[in-house]
Order: sequence, then C-alpha cells, then structure tokens
Amino acid sequence: MNPLAQQLNETITAHSPIVAQLLSELGKQIYFPKVGILSQSAEAKQKAKLYNATIGIATENGTPMHLEVIQETLSAYDPKDIYEYAPPAGKPELRTVWKDKMLTENPSLVGKTLSLPIVTNALTHGLSIVADLFADRGDAVIIPDKNWENYELTFGIRRGAEIVNYPLYNENNRFNAIGLRDALLAQKERGKAIVVLNFPNNPTGYTPDAEEGRDIVAALQAAAEAGIKIAVVTDDAYFGLFFENSLQESLFGQLCDLHENILPIKVDGATKEEYVWGFRVGFITYGGLPEASLAALEQKTIGIIRATISSGPHPSQTFVLRALKSPEFHDQKAQKFEIMKSRANKVKQLLDSGKYGADWSYYPFNSGYFMCLKLSTVDAEDVRQRLLTEYEVGTIALGTTDLRVAFSCIEEQHLEDLFDRIHKAVLDVKSGKV
Repeated sequence: MNPLAQQLNETITAHSPIVAQLLSELGKQIYFPKVGILSQSAEAKQKAKLYNATIGIATENGTPMHLEVIQETLSAYDPKDIYEYAPPAGKPELRTVWKDKMLTENPSLVGKTLSLPIVTNALTHGLSIVADLFADRGDAVIIPDKNWENYELTFGIRRGAEIVNYPLYNENNRFNAIGLRDALLAQKERGKAIVVLNFPNNPTGYTPDAEEGRDIVAALQAAAEAGIKIAVVTDDAYFGLFFENSLQESLFGQLCDLHENILPIKVDGATKEEYVWGFRVGFITYGGLPEASLAALEQKTIGIIRATISSGPHPSQTFVLRALKSPEFHDQKAQKFEIMKSRANKVKQLLDSGKYGADWSYYPFNSGYFMCLKLSTVDAEDVRQRLLTEYEVGTIALGTTDLRVAFSCIEEQHLEDLFDRIHKAVLDVKSGKV
C-alpha cells in the first residue's frame, strides 16, 4: 500500500474508526499524490514568478492560448477562468459559495462539522465516488423499490454490491420507515450497509414530511445502535423543489452527529437545482466527523477524481459561480420555482378531478420533476408503446403498473391534453388495441 494511503487510513482510524471500517478495499488504497504533477504545478504557480514550465497547457501573451472562434462566444469571461484546468477538488471559491448556500438553506447544518464541498462531474459522478470509496462486492446498498435505475449500475454492476429494496410507501401511502429499518436490521450479520435517501424521489416526486423525516432518522439510529455501520447518502438532486408541506431541508443535517456508526454524505449539485443539466456541476460533502477525518476523506475523494476524470470542466464551474454570486439569482430562481409548482398543482388538480375514472391511481407526490401513475387494468409498457405510436407522447414504464410522467418539461397549458392522451392510450390497450 502506498505510504500516503496508509497515512490517510491511520488518520481516519485514529479519529473515526467506524469510517475506516466502512471504506472499501479501493477506498483504503486510494490517495491523492502529494509529489505528483498537480501538486508540483500548484507549488510552481505560487513560487515560479519568472517561468512556470510545469503543467500541460499552452499560453500566449500571458493568458491561456485559445481560439477566437470559441472566445467570441465567451467574451464575458476572462480566459483564465475557462481554459485552464480546474483543480481536482473544484474552483475554491465555488466550493466556499456552495457551502454557504447549503448552510443558508439547511439551518440544521449550522454548528455541525462539514467538509468543504468537493466538485463532481454532476450527481452520478458523486454517487460513483461514494460507491468506489465505500462499496465492496457483496455489501448491501439499501434503496426503496421505486428508485433511479442508475443506482443498480453505479453500486451493483460497477462495484458488485447487493441491492436491497424495501417498499417506498407503507399501507397509508406515507414513507415506509419501518421497511427501511427492517431492511437495515437484516444486515446485522454483515455489520455494514450503504443507504441512499433520494428526496424529492425519482421517479415518484415524493418528499417525506417532518414526522416522516423523524421516523427515517429513528430507523437509521436504531440500526446504528444495533451495531450496524452505515454510510448514508442523501441524493439531493432535486433539492429545493418542495411544493407542499414536506421537509424543506435535506436530512443530511439531522444525520450529522447522530451516531458514531453513521457516516452522512451529501450529494447534490447545480444540475437540477439551477436548471443547468448539461453543465455537469455537482458536489459531494461529508459531515459529522472530526476535522482530521474530513480532511483525509477529502484527499481520498480527490484521489478518485484524479484517477478517473482528473478534474471537472472549468467553464461550467465558472458559469455556476457567477450565477450564485449574482444579485438577480434568487429572484430568477424563485420565478422558475413558481412555474414548476404551478405545473405540479395542475397535475394534481387533473388527477383529482375524477375525469379519468378508475383506470389509474397515482402515488403521492409533492416535489421535484416527476409523478407516477399506477395503472389499474393494463400493462405499463403496452401503454408506453401505444402512446408513442398512436399519440406521439413519451413516458417511462417502470415495471408492470407504473408510468412515470415528467411534468417538468410540459407547459402548464398542455398538461390536460397530455393526460387526456395517456388516458386514451390506456383505454386503447384495455380494449385490445396495441
């Protein structure tokens, strides 16, 4: 094992022995080189005032070399803020500004020990880092039965972990905290689990309320008290899009310092929150640990980044930073929130109108981009195919009964026509037209 990796492991073991036991074999082996090209280049950037012949970029007239056909579309930006490599951990100012944003939007984090957010290539990359650092073959990854399919690829296929499902909703159509607790307690022999909490949920658009949040925390605490070591990941991809009386904060805040057997990890980003999907700017943040452990985990995380993508794209980090610092940012974001909320409310109004009879019900939703129909009499894939071929409508079939509809990308005035067409497709399939 590399001495730097060994040193990081010893630091984590000394200050947070449970976290040391949560690390995967790759997590134990990984480190960020202190004497490599990047570290030497960083040192040269500070001290080489005459000539800096370290890093692989080209310069001209004291600025990064660039083509005018590209720069002419980016003239608002200094070339040094878009063409140079970003640091592996991301632009330092962006990391600080994002942490300030997190603290403002999640008051329960105030006073907790947190790492500085590390920039990822959006949320999938952040989840991939978690999988690399903490998931080994055969480890249990606990997610609800209604989930984003990429979890299977990220944790199951890539890392060989076992996906353990529990029903998202209980018999009262509320979050199934008992199911989560039982799935966790079933891992007692393994002694370790990874839990992914995704609110607002993809595909259902559901976020628990405050009482349900307390039940989730209690379930995690019960498992921790039973001796199970848990890495809890809050996948906050759609954070802030809370349209009703649900939790308004990430559960990450309540999990920090909850129990020594729990490692809270927050994965979030500008991708959906700031409507910049193609920018691929996300963040990973660790909480509830001593500063020495947080610093060691940061080094391991940067090591994973260095070993995979080297660093994230610099231009999009600059664009996001500029937006976050703009005095118009909050007003513009509030305007988009109201549009999204109005669409969600319109969908609920249509579904509650009785117009569509008993051909479907819907799973509770109160946030995010999506909702899910539960078809009563026909197969979801048959309906999806009928919608495409006969009505020119795209939806997502999940299993035999569930049809996911993204209201986020449909103008409000078109929502009724959308659901009318879905209903016609259901009736078609019901009558044998496929």
